[in-house]
Amino acid sequence: MMIPDDLLYTESHEWIKREDDKIRVGITDHAQSELTDVVYVELPKLECQVNAKEPIAVVESVKAASDIYAPVKGTVVEANTALEADPGLINREPYGQGWIFVLKIENPDELKNLKDASGYKTHIG
Repeated sequence: MMIPDDLLYTESHEWIKREDDKIRVGITDHAQSELTDVVYVELPKLECQVNAKEPIAVVESVKAASDIYAPVKGTVVEANTALEADPGLINREPYGQGWIFVLKIENPDELKNLKDASGYKTHIG
């Protein structure tokens, strides 16, 4: 199972990549393997403002539908529309082309509340 060291993680299995005043967000390899085959992704709307831990998107698989949560407070500035045509990107490339959305973050200090790779490894046991 891949858990890249250069990302941050949430307890709800989102990964976060910092990009200046924005963050790119997807679901972890662990999460996609638990979901199995992803068949649909409901992307967040652009310019939507969210608070940390609020549901922002939905990933549906052959097994279940799962909410995707905003890791920090911010505004959606980009959504991965490639997932509309090929939701399986989440299974094949969870840390690459399978990203879900980009948030412009309001308070970078909120990132301190997220887990590093070793903390996430401990979390999933």
